[in-house]
Amino acid sequence: MKKALFLITVVAILVSPEVHSQISLQVGGGLGYISPTGDYGGSTIDFYEGTKYGMSSGFNYHAKARVGLLGFNLFGIIEYSNVSGDGESQPGQGEVENSHSIFSIKAGPEFNLSPPLSPVGFYLDGFISVNTFSGTIKFQGVAEVPSGEYDLESATRFGVGVGGGVLLDFIPIVTFDVGVHYNLYNVFGQTYTGTTTNPKRLDSYTSLNDDKDPLFGTDEDIFIIENTRATNVWQFTLTAMIGI
Repeated sequence: MKKALFLITVVAILVSPEVHSQISLQVGGGLGYISPTGDYGGSTIDFYEGTKYGMSSGFNYHAKARVGLLGFNLFGIIEYSNVSGDGESQPGQGEVENSHSIFSIKAGPEFNLSPPLSPVGFYLDGFISVNTFSGTIKFQGVAEVPSGEYDLESATRFGVGVGGGVLLDFIPIVTFDVGVHYNLYNVFGQTYTGTTTNPKRLDSYTSLNDDKDPLFGTDEDIFIIENTRATNVWQFTLTAMIGI
């Protein structure tokens, strides 16, 4: 028994420095550009009709951490994004301004494809995310909806994403991380939360309402959301990372 304990102690002493030397930690922050796709894009006419959200491209700010152990990385990101759209509610009629703020927490594995001793590296990754939506909607002269500015009811959804990037190590200490990712913000938790107590169809717009309205088909002037709607975006990021 004593001999076994002695051998374990010796192995631990010999291995620990080697393992420790291969552990890395980087932290940093940066900016991003996001481009809504599918149901999250479209026009404000689509938004008024309940088929899409009518969002245009926007920006985000984020903080990122990366932990490397024996050639395998884990990363986490906290980010704040904003997208918006404005235009007509119907051809030649009404004014609509729609804005979403998205607070996200992401985490997942990262697979490093960097050539040895090269200042340029590559990686592929995937992640899960928790995303909280808030925002405002403004209507002016829009049929079936009272004019005014309204808050979007806060909503949290669970999502996933995939992507990759390039790591540039041309400057000592600092690594520039150029990433491209496809974010699916609302894979889980889709719901319709309209109460039908607001005037006419206003409820259709003041909640995220990414699931079908259960009353769709009973009154086409009020219950307008026929299908589930995805909130997906392409994301392009530039992050400055430093090792600690």
